[in-house]
Amino acid sequence: MQNACGIDFGTSNSTVAAYRDQTVRLAQLEEDKHTLPSVIFFNADLDEMSVGRAALTDYLDGYEGRLMRSMKSLLGTALFEGHTEVMGRRLAYKDLLQQYLMQLKLRAQKNLQQVFEYAVLGRPVHFVDDDAKADQAAQDSLQAAAMACGFKELSFQFEPIAAALDYESRLQSEELVLVVDIGGGTSDFSVVRLSPQGHHRLERKDDVLSNTGVHIGGTDFDKALSLSCLMPVLGYGGKLANGGDMPNTNYFSLSTWHTINQVYSQKVIRELQDLQHDIDTPDLRLACQRLLRLIERRDGHWLAMQAETAKIDLSTHTETHVSLDRLILPNEQRDHLQRIIQEGELAQALHHLVSQIVASVEACLALALVQASQIDTIYFTGGASGVQGLRQKLATLFPQAKQVQGDAFGSIGTGLGWEAWRRYS
Repeated sequence: MQNACGIDFGTSNSTVAAYRDQTVRLAQLEEDKHTLPSVIFFNADLDEMSVGRAALTDYLDGYEGRLMRSMKSLLGTALFEGHTEVMGRRLAYKDLLQQYLMQLKLRAQKNLQQVFEYAVLGRPVHFVDDDAKADQAAQDSLQAAAMACGFKELSFQFEPIAAALDYESRLQSEELVLVVDIGGGTSDFSVVRLSPQGHHRLERKDDVLSNTGVHIGGTDFDKALSLSCLMPVLGYGGKLANGGDMPNTNYFSLSTWHTINQVYSQKVIRELQDLQHDIDTPDLRLACQRLLRLIERRDGHWLAMQAETAKIDLSTHTETHVSLDRLILPNEQRDHLQRIIQEGELAQALHHLVSQIVASVEACLALALVQASQIDTIYFTGGASGVQGLRQKLATLFPQAKQVQGDAFGSIGTGLGWEAWRRYS
């Protein structure tokens, strides 16, 4: 049977893979790219929806509409059962998710020239931390949206296990592996015993020694960096005339992908206009005016992209230059507005998040009843796995283990493709 596929629906990017010609292949989902950014743009001007890179292009080209990113982060929350509005039209989040998943399926079928009736979907170890009921609701919502795409049967596999299966397909000898999957919305870990012989076995329960996970990922890194290094340009952390702090709700919403749209309202604009009466310093008044301008022009997603780009740059460089010219007010005298961010600033911004991730890794080891010295390999996957501060911290915990970088965006999808072939063939 070649009518089964693996689907990695990610917070930031998604992939689809299937068994074909004696191996598992990733489908090309957008031109020659194997990834389809998990982005939806409802174009009110043209009354149509675009996804992936095309959605980002439509948004940046200035079309009127609504951009949605990181929809996976809504799963298991009350927000997912709600709606978003575009030009007075109510759109249900669950319907938008179903349309995105349908695009994944149709594009993969066209590229791989296969019709998919069965699928294995990836899922994080925890959609929602410390809430089993919400976690199950998240999986149920994802399953319902996928089944609405016409599949006969669906099943799930933990994303770090899928990544392990991809790595195992290339092994020559047995290894005890810590799989580190740092995605857009979650960080998941597994201690797994892998071997060339094990790759052909369907039942792998005894080889999976432990799983842990925490609801922290690349979008949280973006948020922390934005709040620490970019939002102060808009007044975050400023002091009002009465000695109080600038209200932080709008800054938190603007730095979180799936809540940016909540700031685009006349209510928020009126509140900020009224707030200026409580500001007595020129710099803070200027910053607040920038914030107003950004909201009125709906440039919140653009600013979030600057934070994401800076985070990526700092994974390979010691500093990055962020141009914020789009925030310049018409009456400002300066020719440009630029922020230089050092790698140390990123490390400081992410310190509390990295500490929580490391605690989850240590819990994974404890559950597996193994010592750090017994780990042969740390296998990294996920789009946010390149954050240097995190990798350096793990290197100190596992000084004897070799570090292997998998396909940051394709390992999980490929592993799910292998799992689909085993389960449904």
